[in-house]
Parts: sequence; C-alpha cells; structure tokens
Amino acid sequence: MRLPDVLRGGPYQAYTYGYPHKTAYRRFEMPVALRDAWAHEDRRALFLYLHVPFCEMRCGFCNLFTTVGAPQALETAFLDAVTRQARAVQGALGEASFSRMALGGGTPTYLSAGELERLFDLLAGTFEARPSALPTSVETSPATATADRMQVLAERGVSRVSIGVQSFVEAEVRSVGRSQRTVQVHEALDQIRAAGLPGLNLDLIYGLAHQTPQTWLHSLEQALRWSPEELFLYPLYVRPLTGIGRLGRTWDDERLELYRLGRDYLRSHGYLQTSMRRFQKASLPLLSEPEYTCQLDGMVGLGCGARSYTRTLHYSSEYAVGARGVRGILQDYAGRTEQDFAFATHGIALSTDEQRRRYLLQSLLHFQGLSPEGYTATFGTDVWQDFPQLRDLIEGGLATLETEGLVLTARGFECSDALGPWLYSPEIRRLSEAYEWA
Repeated sequence: MRLPDVLRGGPYQAYTYGYPHKTAYRRFEMPVALRDAWAHEDRRALFLYLHVPFCEMRCGFCNLFTTVGAPQALETAFLDAVTRQARAVQGALGEASFSRMALGGGTPTYLSAGELERLFDLLAGTFEARPSALPTSVETSPATATADRMQVLAERGVSRVSIGVQSFVEAEVRSVGRSQRTVQVHEALDQIRAAGLPGLNLDLIYGLAHQTPQTWLHSLEQALRWSPEELFLYPLYVRPLTGIGRLGRTWDDERLELYRLGRDYLRSHGYLQTSMRRFQKASLPLLSEPEYTCQLDGMVGLGCGARSYTRTLHYSSEYAVGARGVRGILQDYAGRTEQDFAFATHGIALSTDEQRRRYLLQSLLHFQGLSPEGYTATFGTDVWQDFPQLRDLIEGGLATLETEGLVLTARGFECSDALGPWLYSPEIRRLSEAYEWA
C-alpha cells in the first residue's frame, strides 16, 4: 500500500465532519434565491439547525464562528435578525417538515432563559418544530448550564444536551486559555442531571499541555461519574487565528497514545465506538440516522454562522475566526432585511464528484462503513471504479470488506483525520489553501 499517500503528515491532519469545509466557500457571482435552491429538494424530513454565535470566553483551540462578551444590544439585534431570517426561510421552503433539530454555536445557553424561550417559540411558531415532538440537541458550557436554563430545556422537551468540559484538570484547561473551575463543571453536570434531561454528551480533549496518560484517565473517570449517554473525544488541533495557533506550538504522537487509552477505557466501560470521536452507551439503541456531527443533505440553517445543505448547494453567512472579522459579519447579519435573507450569497455548488466524495466521507468514517450497493443506488455508478484508491485501505490494513461493505479497522479509525483529507478533491484543496483567514 502507498501509505505515504494516505498518511503523509501523520494521523492528525484535519478534523472532517462536514465536506466541504467553509474555507472552500466563496461569494456567489449572483445571489441564489432560496426558493429556487429548495424547489426540487425533498422537504419532508429536514434537519433544522440554529447557530448562536455567542460565548462567555474564547477557548484557545476554537475556530468556530463565535464572539465573546457581546453587549446586550447585539444579542437583541441578533434575535431580531433570526426572527426575520426564519420568516424568509419559511417562505422560501413552502410546505416542509422537520425530523431533527439542534441549537449550537457558540454557546446557545449564553442566552438567558427568557431568550431561549423566545427562540423555541420562534421555531415552533414559524416551522412547527418543537423539541417535545422531535429529537433536539442543545450545546451548553459549564458556566451557562444554570438551573433556570436547564429547566427551560427540560420543559420544552430537549432530548440531548452537549457540554464541552474538555478536561477535569484545571491546569490543562488553563493551557488553552479557558478559565474553568472543576467545581463549576461538577455543578453544571449536576444541574443537567437534576433537570431530568434524558441525553447527556460530554466533550473531552486529548493532547493538552501538561496532560499525561494519568491525568487523561482521571478526566475519563470523572466524566463517567455522571454516566453520560455519549462522549466525544477530540484531539487538540492548532488552527489559524486561534489562540494556540498564534503560539506556533506543535506536538507528536502523544495524541495517538492518549486516543488509544481513551478508546480502550470507554469500550471496557460499556461504550460503543461509532466514529473516531463518538462513544455511545452500548445499552442504548443505535441512532437510525448518521450521528449528530455528520451533516445531512436537507439541513436548514438559521443564525449567523449556520450552514444549510441541499444535495447540490451548500451555503452560509461569511466565515471568520478573528474577533474583528466575526463582529463585522455579525453586524452585517443584524442589519439584513427579511428580503435579504431570501437569498444565499456565500457557499459552494457541489458537482457530482463532490457529492460522491461527501457520501464517502459520511459513510466510511462511521463504524457502519461504506455500502457499495448504497453508493450505486445513490449515484448509479460503481464506487470501486470511481475511487479505485479505496482498495489501498484494504491492502494496508486500514479497512476490511465485510458483508455490509467497506469498514474501517481499529487502525483505520484512528487515522480518520488523515483519511478525510486523502479523499478531498484537488479543487477543494485549492480553495481551502487559498482561503484568506479573517
């Protein structure tokens, strides 16, 4: 096998959860009317996503579209703009229904309990999308998982709350610019469980400064005290314009050692690994759809920073990481009229080749693997002819051909962040490399 072609640069190259990344998006030559973009799409079971671009602090590893310390006036302007956008999107969609919903960010629970109520009322009144009637996930943080906010989520019927803990060792979270007290984390997790919310996910990070195998195991042990339904284990990455990225620091295979330690620990404690990052209680039913981080066609995004997906078009607001760039985009968003929101101005049109690559990534990086028959049913072609390099995975021990299809081995799973970029098209690579960070 041509291992250098697959693993050039090591196992940690890029976190692939949506394809193409926003760095491949560009301003459209002409705005695209949302009514036209959705006219020929199946709108019977859409995914509704609302992005809240506010946080109480900016973590050193974060490259999400979010801002910190937003004044109340900006929050209010954002909520007013989301209301206008929702009306415009609903008008463009026409008759549509939703099967799943998520509030992400940023930190949605940065908003007050009353503001969260306003958002849920907006989604219910505009799209008839209610957490009590469909699976709904909301992201939170140790500082904002307060009793009143968790009560709102519980009363509305939210089924999943995801909290970014990252580490139960204060020195480790301080190393990425996160002022987080462990006692506050415990209190937040207690609040989530006390509210009776049925699904709890914890995010942890490995590869942090000062982290050792012993402290990593300590964080895992602490996390299991709350018996979370899910855990996501993320490797630390350095990205442009993030706090860590400015330091120019690097590190090596320590992350791989910690990944294996975390994987084995969770599997030995009753968790099923469904992707490189996600671990679910083995006693729970498997999700009938791709996991939360696997973005679906038929996603309707609201809020500044949200992405929307049709089969052939991905679109969003502009993207930035730096504070000045984010604030500028937010101010533009807040000033848009309902008519403005009826058009997409930034994104990318997906060729048939890009659609095929996206299908590969969504399937291959999940534990159920890639079904050649499913691929043929979707695209009408043979996956082995379209992507003959997939056989290299089998020859190199990174995947096996099972009855259900092409499935990654344990070695393949841990190389997911190299396999993703390996399947990117030359054009997407070119666009991403040419992106001007702001």
